[in-house]
Amino acid sequence: MTNADWVRKDFYAELGVAKDASADEVKKAYRKLARANHPDSHPDDEAKHEKFKRVAEAYDVVGDPEKRQQYDQVRAAGGGYPGGFPGGFGGAGGGAGGFPGGFDLDDLLRQRTGGPGGAGGPGGAGGFGDMFGDLFGGGAAGGGRRRRPQKGTDVESTATIGFAESLEGVTISLRLTSDAACGTCHGSGGKPGTKPRVCPQCDGAGFVTASVGGAFSMNETCPACHGRQLLHDEPCPTCHGSGRGTSARTIQARIPAGVKDGQRIRLRGKGGPGEHGGPAGDLFVTVKVTPHRVFGRSGDNLTLDVPVSFDEAALGAEVRVPTLGGAPVTLRLPPGTPNGRTFRVRGKGVVRADGSRGDLLATVEVQVPAVLDDAARAAVEAYREATAGQPRRQALFEDA
Repeated sequence: MTNADWVRKDFYAELGVAKDASADEVKKAYRKLARANHPDSHPDDEAKHEKFKRVAEAYDVVGDPEKRQQYDQVRAAGGGYPGGFPGGFGGAGGGAGGFPGGFDLDDLLRQRTGGPGGAGGPGGAGGFGDMFGDLFGGGAAGGGRRRRPQKGTDVESTATIGFAESLEGVTISLRLTSDAACGTCHGSGGKPGTKPRVCPQCDGAGFVTASVGGAFSMNETCPACHGRQLLHDEPCPTCHGSGRGTSARTIQARIPAGVKDGQRIRLRGKGGPGEHGGPAGDLFVTVKVTPHRVFGRSGDNLTLDVPVSFDEAALGAEVRVPTLGGAPVTLRLPPGTPNGRTFRVRGKGVVRADGSRGDLLATVEVQVPAVLDDAARAAVEAYREATAGQPRRQALFEDA
């Protein structure tokens, strides 16, 4: 669809809705008309087939908020008339394309790059070319088109940090290679010093309309200019006309405190550089955290297994345990502490986003000696004799 089509066609009338209709009203009208004119329901009715195509074309524009805004701007510039400019484009007295003197509106809109009848040429229509060029990201300045700002590509990377660094946060250096505009032609795809021409296949729109299933149509990137709107007869010797290259650089990235193993961090503006004044892309870093030999992690809490002896668990004891990056703390085990009991030490865990900390969860593990000397064996045997009458496994048989 050319820019001139947007001046000539009244998509609101095609859908039967007002210009200020809401998005829901537009969608409802489209669905009603699409059902009433669908080719599957009327296989031999060419009139309904054509109506279905026109409705789909109208909804493709009016149903898209960005396209609808551009369409309204073009129609406002054309006076809001279904035929275009009154007394001019598509109006009474017009020649080919409705323009007095036999000019075609499509040709007029395409003439932005100079030459006879073009912007800057004899009898040129540079004013209209600039006006529509501004609406569609083009322009006649300097004999070429202003390119739309494009956001840079997003970049993926992986970083491995230590366990303690993941808790406190760390700044790391990352070597990045990303897609970028060719450094020789700056993304134009043409040999430096040569002038481009408007792509004849898409009329400088950067996209073409392709039929989908015979009933629907959609816009696709122009295969000739690859969306750049312009063509160069002499390609860039570095990128061979692709306009693309690579950018390699080293950046400093801040990994926040409390990051988890496998977590994906988004760093805005640290990705590939933008084009034509566009913003840089984002950097996504997948963080790998190396395990700690002593501490583990459960959410915002640190975990610690504490080995204790039988007598400490049975008689009670005070046991000193380490903290990560801080002074040791003392656990007070009450007499009869069972194996697997967990003690909570508040404020010795992971730093949260609000600055507070999780806790340290210390779990008791009663150690059974593999070898006993004579004195220890005698003491254990004495304990066995003293507790021989206590039932320990009777409940197993009762419950079974």
